Amino acid sequence: MEFKNKVVIVTGGAQGIGKTIAEEFQKQGALICSIDKQLGVYFTGDLAQQDTLEKFAQKVITEYGHVDYLINNALPLMKGIDNCSYEEFNYALKVGVTAPFYLAKLFQPYFSEGAAIVNISSSRDRMSQPQIESYTAAKGGISALTHALAVSLAGRVRVNSISPGWIDTDFTEYTGADAVQQPVHRVGNPMDIANMVLFLCSEKAGFITGENICIDDGMTKQMIYHGDCGWTLDMSSDMTSKKID
Repeated sequence: MEFKNKVVIVTGGAQGIGKTIAEEFQKQGALICSIDKQLGVYFTGDLAQQDTLEKFAQKVITEYGHVDYLINNALPLMKGIDNCSYEEFNYALKVGVTAPFYLAKLFQPYFSEGAAIVNISSSRDRMSQPQIESYTAAKGGISALTHALAVSLAGRVRVNSISPGWIDTDFTEYTGADAVQQPVHRVGNPMDIANMVLFLCSEKAGFITGENICIDDGMTKQMIYHGDCGWTLDMSSDMTSKKID
């Protein structure tokens, strides 16, 4: 097993994509150190708090002495310009950008040879729906942080990011338009992301760093205009900017 006894940090590891990533590493013999606000993981705490990050890092280093892989997966708050407060916006950035940066900083002296960081971004780092500013800003930040860390940690730690598209964390199998609209005619599931995470941490990806890999079934590459392939614009939906008097 390639990852036997490797120390793997997974933020947001209690459910969804993070839980699947942790489980897949564990199947390969890895030692999992997950942190989440929910109970039932290696360390419970709020990633937006500096002292939580420091206590978590100290616990990992005290028990294991080194880190092989850091997977920054924790989900930032998703709220928009109409209802997101100043505090909430900053909270999203703390979870989505500051925590990944600070954990990389705290673990920097303890990364083992061949270490890797994988940041989980989102296809929303390059496109948006209305009212998701806090989430999109955080995901854009972690994508940019990826190539910055890759250069700063060059020769010591490889750093890459993944931008998932629609991933159903309950492994629901969709039919009809929800599936067919996707170029491969299905919605993604956490294994689509976990498989890439394990690849990026493996020796097979030893020549890859500073990259962002978008796993969205090609949705960000699909050009759509009114009238194409059965797509129509519903003009009853008001997509224009609100007038400010």
